[in-house]
Amino acid sequence: MSAEATRATVTIEEVAAAAGVSRSTVSRVVNGSTAVSPRALDAVKRAIADLRYVPNRAARSLASRQTHAIALVVPEDTTRFFGDPFFAAIVSGINARISKSDYVLNLFIASDDPGDKTTTYLLSGAVDGAIIVSHHTSDLFIDRIAEVVPVVYGGRPPRERENDHYVDVDNLAGARHATEYLIARGHRRIATITGPLTMPAGIDRLDGFRTALAMAGLEPAGVEDGDFTSDGGATAMAHILASGELPDAIFVASDLMVRGALSVLDREGLRVPDDLAIVGFDDSPVATSVNPPLTTMRQPSRQQGEKMASVLLEILAGREPEHVTMLDTKLIVRASA
Repeated sequence: MSAEATRATVTIEEVAAAAGVSRSTVSRVVNGSTAVSPRALDAVKRAIADLRYVPNRAARSLASRQTHAIALVVPEDTTRFFGDPFFAAIVSGINARISKSDYVLNLFIASDDPGDKTTTYLLSGAVDGAIIVSHHTSDLFIDRIAEVVPVVYGGRPPRERENDHYVDVDNLAGARHATEYLIARGHRRIATITGPLTMPAGIDRLDGFRTALAMAGLEPAGVEDGDFTSDGGATAMAHILASGELPDAIFVASDLMVRGALSVLDREGLRVPDDLAIVGFDDSPVATSVNPPLTTMRQPSRQQGEKMASVLLEILAGREPEHVTMLDTKLIVRASA
């Protein structure tokens, strides 16, 4: 094989791996962008020389086109997106940061459909980067997006890869802390209503709950999936009540699910916290609108949105931000526990 043929087999991904930078950074160097740190520039140039990389001219032409648009991709249906206060806080944070830049924010409520218009549009080069939140293990289309534009995830990706960037809250520690609080208050029969176990946040909050119980030598008094929705919380609460002995406390993995659970307890004539205590998760506006006001784990959703946008803007500027940013939660004590 000739040296020319050998050079042609080297990919931009191989250059990025050798230089220890992202694919987008290599593209910027190849296309003469000045938005690259001196350290990254030197690393990429050395990798190009060592590997004898020759850029494809057509790819260079495409890569040099900038749209100054960023996509916020939410793999949920519109009912959930507009009905959950979490998304309002996330979008507010993202928009606050994007509005200070030269970029515009485009919202895409997408589904895992191979022929989905949103996916096709994003893959066409219509945006420079994407922020993806509320993803599930079944959302395979997000992998295709990440192959063509820089992506920052809100929460740990379902299939985490070495070069992924994500901003998450410490769901495991937050759920553990919430459950430990209930244990410290003397509760021993503690159940939980989880989020979907197809989502990293749902998995981590269940793991935190189980960890706290195990450390105290306790077993769960019930585990039901509430789907991170009010209706799901109501259904899960009804299942817990129908399963046998009434728990004396419940950790509910989102405030929205608490609202549904409280409607069932009220219908059954059970009082919170007299008959059972409840701790939620989010500290969304729901927490202070329900009766009694909700003890809950506060997650900094608006701050998470701002940080995701900041990380993506750093990537688009050719810098190399931290791959993982973890934000802390805080217990807010009110009347429900």
